[in-house]
Amino acid sequence: MSDYLVRGTAANDFVRAFAVTTKNVTETARKRHALSPLASAALGRTLAAALMMGADMKNEKDVLTIQFLCDGPIGGITATSNSRGEVKGFVENPNVILPPNQYGKLDVGGAVGHGTLHILKDIGLKEPYAGEVDIQNGEIAEDLTYYFAVSEQVPSVVALGVLTDKEDYSIVCSGGYILQLMPDCPEEIIAELEKACITAPPVTQMLRDGGTPESILKSLLGGMNFRVMEQMPVAFRCDCSRERVEKALIAMGRGEIRSLIAEGKPVTLNCHFCNTDYTFTMEELIEILQKLG
Repeated sequence: MSDYLVRGTAANDFVRAFAVTTKNVTETARKRHALSPLASAALGRTLAAALMMGADMKNEKDVLTIQFLCDGPIGGITATSNSRGEVKGFVENPNVILPPNQYGKLDVGGAVGHGTLHILKDIGLKEPYAGEVDIQNGEIAEDLTYYFAVSEQVPSVVALGVLTDKEDYSIVCSGGYILQLMPDCPEEIIAELEKACITAPPVTQMLRDGGTPESILKSLLGGMNFRVMEQMPVAFRCDCSRERVEKALIAMGRGEIRSLIAEGKPVTLNCHFCNTDYTFTMEELIEILQKLG
């Protein structure tokens, strides 16, 4: 099944809903960054959340970034998305390994540890919108739930999951959902939503059993007049290029480029988001220096 996202509404627009399946997105990230199963789980959850939050932005050029600046052994997590269903991301330590947590699951919370969760929204204004909260337990979904409540004052339910194969560590399924209550939501709707979420199976179980974004949301909101408003494909996609990396070299200035040339060997720059290397030969470095005059 291809990865895609669904955005919908329920309960006479008092509930907004997003759901996404991201098996291919997370598998692409796993392969590009050679992620351990624990790193796959942490980054995969964050990528799924970034896609759903990015889908809520209005303009084509809007960009959303989720950053976990943390002290755990994973070192940090970054995911960037847009309104077109494109996402990219990385973790500082792709090889992180920890014993299972008390429930026998991958210990994402232990890998993240403490720190701050930053949400940046670049919507074309002079300065991007920035929200920041303390990391609560490092499990990604709970931290984002806390962020929505504290920073955006939007009561939300966030559920995210990644299941990896125990033999080859490939991604079996990945995805999640976000449910949000709008202002003045009636108490009976809140109670019904709470009951549905408490009794819902884990995201990975629903996806492994053949669930789709639509069926997951219908199982949660089917009794609340759920309607699909939009469906879009999603993908791991990085916008880096050799031309952009060359511009970054130029921005370093003449002095730094001269120093690189003086070392007498090719220079390789790496894109953190997609782990692509760009190598510039001595001749190319000299040509770049000549362009600067």
